[in-house]
Amino acid sequence: MVRHSKLQKQILSLYKQFLKAGKEKPGFLPRIQDEFRKNAKIPKTDVMHIEYLLRRGQRQLEQLKDSHTKQMGIFIKTTSDLAK
Repeated sequence: MVRHSKLQKQILSLYKQFLKAGKEKPGFLPRIQDEFRKNAKIPKTDVMHIEYLLRRGQRQLEQLKDSHTKQMGIFIKTTSDLAK
């Protein structure tokens, strides 16, 4: 049986909470799954970045649980942003 660190357990718990909250909002589950899959590639040794994303995810989860939330925003760097 695989033993997970405390940080890994927190992330798994956050993922489960996101999936539960996302079921009630149409179109949210694919975005949630994509985001977690993308961040799963972060090296385990990059603890500062992982902890930052965990805190950010916790804030986003609270927003998702809000009954007034209808859609998720996304920030993407465009080519014009890169030229600045």
